[in-house]
Amino acid sequence: MNDFHGVFPYLVTPIDGSGRVRSDVLGRLCDDLIKAGVHGLTPLGSTGEFAYLDQAQRSAVVQATIEAAAGRVPVVAGVASTSTADAVAQAKHYQSLGASGILAILEAYFPLKDAQIEDYFRAIADAVDLPVVIYTNPQFQRADLTLDVVARLAAHPRIGYIKDASTNTGRLLSIINRCGDDIKVFAASAHIPAAVMLIGGVGWMAGPACIVPRQSVALYELCVAKRWGEALALQKRLWRINEAFARFNLAACIKAGLAIQGYEVGDPVPPQAPLSAEEQKIVAAVLAELA
Repeated sequence: MNDFHGVFPYLVTPIDGSGRVRSDVLGRLCDDLIKAGVHGLTPLGSTGEFAYLDQAQRSAVVQATIEAAAGRVPVVAGVASTSTADAVAQAKHYQSLGASGILAILEAYFPLKDAQIEDYFRAIADAVDLPVVIYTNPQFQRADLTLDVVARLAAHPRIGYIKDASTNTGRLLSIINRCGDDIKVFAASAHIPAAVMLIGGVGWMAGPACIVPRQSVALYELCVAKRWGEALALQKRLWRINEAFARFNLAACIKAGLAIQGYEVGDPVPPQAPLSAEEQKIVAAVLAELA
């Protein structure tokens, strides 16, 4: 299994007014992030607006990311659906495009029991020959992964990672204690990355890394070196981004930040709305402070 670790930016989906994925902009962003030292790329995460894209758009995003990465870093492609069959088809397709791994996301409309949730993730892992990162975000999903489900999924030979976007860092420690080496933990924007690294996490997958990649990589390297005093000092500065972005739509914030930095990523996909002029000033002020 590939060893995923470090900073994996959740990429935005640059898109124009007609719905065309701007592969050129995405490619430039990917190239710049790799040059900044990130350890992998994650298209079609939450910041990538996967819930608002059609199948062709999703495929174009993954293909553009893989082409831009050109084997320099792993590409862990997001798979999300309310349907197990559709999720399996996506995973197989992204493997055929050359993805290094799959980020498995469950979208639920009707409530699901633990056994059904487990079956969904297991079906995705059974369908591919790639490492699978299971993802849970109880703030936005109708279905969560209980510790029992996580532990059973961790025994699957291809499920080696979890990205947990709950706000409960104690839950992450429970997963680490319960599963040991069977599953590795990635933090999300909802967690303080340095704290997750301290308790045994292996990195983070998050949208803000798109706009502060060098600082994010520096934070990771300080944590790996166990230079916790310096790491926490940098973490306190970087947390300003999370505080600002928690007030607004995350994709809109990251796209606004990237626009400020010169990337023509476009607006969020409707019915989402772009940030107002005043909200953009808040993002610009935070970025200027961290520059």
